[in-house]
Amino acid sequence: MTVADEPASARGIGGISAFSAYVMWGFLPLYFIALAPTGPWEVVAWRILLSLVFCAILLTAARTWPRLRAVLRSPRLALWTVAAGLLIYVNWQVFVLATLTGHVIETSLGYFINPLFTVLLGVAILRERLRPAQWAAVAVAAVAVVVIVVGYGAFPWIALALTASFGLYGLVKKRIGPSVDAVSGLTLESLWLAPVAVVQLTLVAMSTGITLGAAGPAHAVVLLLAGVVTATPLLFFAAGARRVPLTLIGLLQFVTPILQFAIGVWILQEPMPLERWIGFALVWIALAVLSIDSVIAARGSRRTVADVADLA
Repeated sequence: MTVADEPASARGIGGISAFSAYVMWGFLPLYFIALAPTGPWEVVAWRILLSLVFCAILLTAARTWPRLRAVLRSPRLALWTVAAGLLIYVNWQVFVLATLTGHVIETSLGYFINPLFTVLLGVAILRERLRPAQWAAVAVAAVAVVVIVVGYGAFPWIALALTASFGLYGLVKKRIGPSVDAVSGLTLESLWLAPVAVVQLTLVAMSTGITLGAAGPAHAVVLLLAGVVTATPLLFFAAGARRVPLTLIGLLQFVTPILQFAIGVWILQEPMPLERWIGFALVWIALAVLSIDSVIAARGSRRTVADVADLA
């Protein structure tokens, strides 16, 4: 059954699920800030280990361990999950470091740029052809980065690192396809990263000290929720992506950076000089062009399919 064959009620549930996932991701900066005095290296280490525990519980409850074992029996799929794990580690670590050092606005820039980077990946790796509007959107985004670098006086490495890591992570997931379900995928990604997490916790313990249990019971509870906070939006997203068109997913993905941008500007009061406003405005123009073009292309494809069906 394709997305188009899904009943309206299922598509509605799918849309709500996907929207909920993006909202959760949008509020992640506030969660990580609430974990103070836990530092970024300890936060990510616990996020990895607790995600592994939470996913193991889900696999046991749903009795889906055979799916995970099937993935491990395929060396190709197992290697792809290793690649996915390394990429999501970079994404998590950069995101948490940026959030806890006052760069939430720049993280939002990274996720605003991500759709444009994904388009470029399609050209470079999947040999896809871009429509003129897509090329125009990419060009405007490139100008935006130049404006931020020259006008603001700083290279947006956080934004570009997040864009590259998450964009490549999405490409790996596309390569894996439906052969690896969301829970099994996150379980294996967390499993491969577990040694890294243990090393990070060891280094933290030797330097500043582990904060879990040392900052009060309330803090400990909030920190122990890191696995749930990590896995829940992923599961909502997986449930939604199966039921709604990719065009809607493409539009909903802007919910996350919009919320992060609002949090950075109005809640955390991060600096937003004119040069940065201009750069962001150019990115938003590029995204508007890309979104409108995607909607028009999707409608054209549906009309073509309908015309072929009528002729048949």
